[in-house]
Amino acid sequence: MFGTQQIGIDLGTANVLVYVPGRGITINGPSVVAVSTDDNRVETIGDEARQMIGRAPNNIAVVRPMREGVIADYVVTQEMIRHLIRRVCGRVRFFKPDVMVSVPTGITSVERRAVHDAVISAGAGNAYLIEEPLAAALGANVPISSASGSMVVNIGGGTTEVAVLSLNAIVERQSVRVGGNRIDTTIFNYVKRHYNLLIGEGTAEEVKIAIGSALPLEQPMSMEVRGRDQVAGLPRTITISSDEITEAIQETIAIIVKCVRDVLERTPPELASDIIDRGIVMTGGGSLLRNLDGLLTQETGIACYVADSPLICVALGTGVAMQYFDTLKRSLVSFR
Repeated sequence: MFGTQQIGIDLGTANVLVYVPGRGITINGPSVVAVSTDDNRVETIGDEARQMIGRAPNNIAVVRPMREGVIADYVVTQEMIRHLIRRVCGRVRFFKPDVMVSVPTGITSVERRAVHDAVISAGAGNAYLIEEPLAAALGANVPISSASGSMVVNIGGGTTEVAVLSLNAIVERQSVRVGGNRIDTTIFNYVKRHYNLLIGEGTAEEVKIAIGSALPLEQPMSMEVRGRDQVAGLPRTITISSDEITEAIQETIAIIVKCVRDVLERTPPELASDIIDRGIVMTGGGSLLRNLDGLLTQETGIACYVADSPLICVALGTGVAMQYFDTLKRSLVSFR
């Protein structure tokens, strides 16, 4: 794996991040691609494409090629990865790079093969897959090399992965296809059902970030939300409170909590004892939801805390995995 360009990619449902050893995070943007419907040509990728959501003309389709952590559109995903490799390595290169890509822990072997083949087809020399909880633990500096247990909850845009790790490997794991995007959808549906107001994908996310909370706030917040009235068909503005959002997302959050509890119930007693001492580390953008760490602490009886820079932990972990490739290679997936 050494002697050639190395690239780590966090191929997320909501965002894609690229890590290059010695340079750090070089690309961090939305996993959104704008495609011309006339000739299927990729128009733009990332922030520019995201700005087109809900605003693009009829001859441009704005798509998210990753859905719930797996490839939903193979061709567009391949083009997106090719674009990322080209930005890092340049158009002219003598050697194909080695690429480390993060994947959800619960995907099938067919879905793993699809990611691997897309990376190879996009111009990689070798492609290695690392499960997101392992990458998140490495990126968050969680001590996983010794014979003691650590627990990571990685809440991304499309999936939540919960894993117990020891000796550089995953001992217990569970994944649910629920993440930040599902919370956004829940908020969208709540506003539609209770206020007869249609709001955009970006607006639902803004509401989640501004006033969303997993537990009721001591001092409730509120914000104005603009959208289109379903009855009159005209623009309308409403005021929504944080308590309403907490109620709206309760069932979605409960799925994440159940996933954590299920993994803890299957964890060997010795490792469970270690986790009680060390606490549970939370990573991913979804972990930034207000009071989610407090809710998990209430439900499990174990201290939960959000890692430093949770949004980039998985991407950083792909870089650490490349650095300690020989030590971790048994925990990586490679197709020959």
